[in-house]
Amino acid sequence: MKKPGSSRHTPESRPLRWLAFTFLSLIFCAVLVCVIVLAAFYIQLDRSLPSTQALKNYRPPLVTSVYSADGQLIGEFFIERRYLVPLGTLPEHLIQAFLAAEDVRFYEHRGVDLLGILRATLKNIQAGEIVQGGSTITQQVVKSLLLTPERTFTRKLKEAILAYRIDNFLTKDEILYLYLNQIYFGAGAYGVEAAARTYFGKNARDLDLSEAAMLAGLPKAPSRFSPIHHLQIARERQNYVLQRMADVGFITADEARRALAKPLQFSKRRRWTHRELDHFTEEVRRQVEARYGRDVLYKEGLTIQTTVDTRAQEIAVKALEEGVRDHDRRHRRYRGVHANVPREDWPGSLKVLTQGNGELSEGKVVSALVKEYDQKSKTCLLLLGSAEAVLPPTGWEWAKLSSGRVARMFRTGDLIRVRLGKLREDKIWSAALEQDPGVEGALMAMVPETGRVIAMVGGRDFSKSQFNRCTQAVRQPGSSFKPIIYAAALDKGYTEASILIDSPLILDDHSLRGPWKPANYDRRFWGPILLRKALIHSRNVVTVKLLNSIGIGYTINYARNLGISSPLTPTLALALGASGLTLSELLTAYSPFANQGERVEPYLIEKIYDRNGNLVEEHRGEGQPVISPQTAYLMTHLLEGVIQEGTGQKARELGRPAAGKTGTTNELKDAWFIGYTPSVLAGVWLGYDDHTLSLGKGETGGRAACPIWVAFMKEYLKDQPVESFPIPPGVVFARINAQTGALARSDEPGTVFAAFSGEPPSRTVGDEEGEAAGFRRSSPGESFFKSDLF
Repeated sequence: MKKPGSSRHTPESRPLRWLAFTFLSLIFCAVLVCVIVLAAFYIQLDRSLPSTQALKNYRPPLVTSVYSADGQLIGEFFIERRYLVPLGTLPEHLIQAFLAAEDVRFYEHRGVDLLGILRATLKNIQAGEIVQGGSTITQQVVKSLLLTPERTFTRKLKEAILAYRIDNFLTKDEILYLYLNQIYFGAGAYGVEAAARTYFGKNARDLDLSEAAMLAGLPKAPSRFSPIHHLQIARERQNYVLQRMADVGFITADEARRALAKPLQFSKRRRWTHRELDHFTEEVRRQVEARYGRDVLYKEGLTIQTTVDTRAQEIAVKALEEGVRDHDRRHRRYRGVHANVPREDWPGSLKVLTQGNGELSEGKVVSALVKEYDQKSKTCLLLLGSAEAVLPPTGWEWAKLSSGRVARMFRTGDLIRVRLGKLREDKIWSAALEQDPGVEGALMAMVPETGRVIAMVGGRDFSKSQFNRCTQAVRQPGSSFKPIIYAAALDKGYTEASILIDSPLILDDHSLRGPWKPANYDRRFWGPILLRKALIHSRNVVTVKLLNSIGIGYTINYARNLGISSPLTPTLALALGASGLTLSELLTAYSPFANQGERVEPYLIEKIYDRNGNLVEEHRGEGQPVISPQTAYLMTHLLEGVIQEGTGQKARELGRPAAGKTGTTNELKDAWFIGYTPSVLAGVWLGYDDHTLSLGKGETGGRAACPIWVAFMKEYLKDQPVESFPIPPGVVFARINAQTGALARSDEPGTVFAAFSGEPPSRTVGDEEGEAAGFRRSSPGESFFKSDLF
């Protein structure tokens, strides 16, 4: 009999006990190994996880915005079009739309929503396709900001771990802020603010419920649900979002129905710059990139306040366009159609025409497709895209003169340019044949007191040529360079009354293959002539002699002082503007004349702010004294004479005090006019990009460029008060004899009113030595000017 407390296990039960122990041990070891493996896997995974600290200092690429002087947005530069917007500024229904569409339990889960994953799985099984995702908003933030986009099990684990960490690291509102500013909405829009501007042309804070639901449906598949390309599918997605909002109690079913029924007004796809300002904004882009680098320009969300006046720019664009077209019409040569479009390609071409022509209006030049030509009425029926036009014989007669019969000019399918007339009662436009001029041009205007550029037109069409002819085109300035030489002469002792000799001249210039014989434009010589008259009438030979008298080296240094930086050839051909300059340089050189002796540099950028609104750069338009106020006024007085009596008389139409100078180069390849009033300094250049081409017979600066300057200045200044040029102390006026330069008697005919720094001529004609004084003592270069050959 066994004692109490003794074991009840028999020898037969021992194997069973051992088997159980072994089994439990194996399970324990397996679990332990699994734990160790999982721990090792987690440790290895954890080492490869990115830090979440960067999310505290969220600095995504932002749009750099460029504004005009009058506060209009004129350009944007970006890699990702994104504008940061605080969560507190967004309407509640917008936030609710995203929660309903993407993560309704966002404020309840800890970064990963297991219930949401289960629900999404069941919904997808029932639908037979993926209709609902299981990723939370937090996971989408992780995917967008911390991880690469590949779809693997390991990446999904990383996403879940990081989502949990972020949920403990950031507040829910901070996570939602990251999400709404980071996600991609298609059409180049990153973040909800960019999406609102892109699709609806408004700020996110102004979106209504219908618009908010449309945007909330986009992040899942921006291309598939794009309202631009797939409107019906986008509307179905919008309906889903509204129904979800109603299901979870964010809105009522009635509100959802009304929002779905509301027509959506989508914004027209817009360019990121204004077409009229393309050359200006591109120049701003070049300058900012040169100073701060490409990454800062395209990613740091700068705010750039510029100097351009949008009204002035519009006037300048119109003036230049009309000017080059006037030039083209004067030569009346039709260069033919652009292309011929096969009939099978018409549908696509008409869509392009509709988009390219934009809104049609009287006077607008547009592209048109020739639908048919009626031999009986000699009329062309044209297609403008979604509209039609008729081209009567009166609209193409000018082209027939140079191209023969119209039947040879137009065929069905020809692509031509026309200017629209009036819209007839039958909704068909009348039209006249046009063509895009081959000649190019530039117009630049600034405030002479500061250098603030109010208008810059670097060419006719930026889409065809980004070359800026205001700042990049180095062209011979012709006679528009002469004021620099005459100003240098005034500071060497010459006066308006100095007598120069306009007579034939032959130069042995070693830089040329033979002797150089400079000539005047009219091929005539006027003999003894006042310095005043020589500049006013732009006499070439006299200017060459004047340059030789004062010295080439001195003149080049004088030009440098005025702001000319381009290389200047040290020969007497400099007198005729043979060295290439930019329009911007010439405006700089004229600025001391218009600004009482102070030189100012043209500038385009007033202020630059960083993404946080801190001032980075501010321009202060301070002038630098380079010539005396007296010399500056004497030049203004002379250049007023150019407009009143000389080569720039077209500018008299301005009807207010103005000064300026024409410029024309050899073989009429370049035409210039640089002129100013007390408040605006502007310059115009006209020519072909191909330096070998001539503007044509008679196309001087006074004929080709000056009318453009007048058209701009007249319209821009029309509502501004008439101002006179200020006269500095030390300037005196006197009537002088137009032939001798001597002080005129009060009763003497044939006199001119001249300005002098200090004292006028001390002798009068009729005094014992007066006449000789007019010809000899008034000219420092006496011996040179009496020589006809050297």
